[in-house]
Amino acid sequence: MTRDDALASFNKSFEGKILNKTEFCGETTYTISASDLREIAKFCQDELSFDYLIDITSIDNFGEEPRFEIVYHLYSMPHAVHLRLKLKVPEDVAAADTVSDIWPTANWHEREIYDMMGIKFNGHPNLRRILMWDGYPFFPLRKDFPLAGLPSEMPDVAFTKVTPLEGGPFVTVPSTATSKDREPRARPPEL
Repeated sequence: MTRDDALASFNKSFEGKILNKTEFCGETTYTISASDLREIAKFCQDELSFDYLIDITSIDNFGEEPRFEIVYHLYSMPHAVHLRLKLKVPEDVAAADTVSDIWPTANWHEREIYDMMGIKFNGHPNLRRILMWDGYPFFPLRKDFPLAGLPSEMPDVAFTKVTPLEGGPFVTVPSTATSKDREPRARPPEL
């Protein structure tokens, strides 16, 4: 099956469910409704041989509605074809169905999105935080999360005061240098 065959089959099967289609650098992105995700994901795996879920990413469009987007990066190893599925999720819902039973690698991707953005995945077998500690009340990758940090009322866990990130290992330093030279990995470690 060629890329064109796969896209033609997808277009024919989901003609009324495709909200938008974009092409960029030879890769196709379909925007779909969150309610159609499982049906379309199952079709992509079973009928089109998209057997590899490369990644699931999330985007916070703070100030817009729907606020969140979830992007599924698929790849067909037998046919060497990339496909991207994108869906929009409103802030008041902040949930989508899991695809971890379709592509097992989605398990950790969905947990990370839940942990960092607060988007829940209905039907996930073990939806709990993966990077932050249980009970942490914030979602650090949301655009409304302040870079200076937030106070925590949790004693004996990480910080109990606002902890500034300035000078930390993952924070660029303001300067007139190029972004390559401001990149934290480019700075020599301080002794």
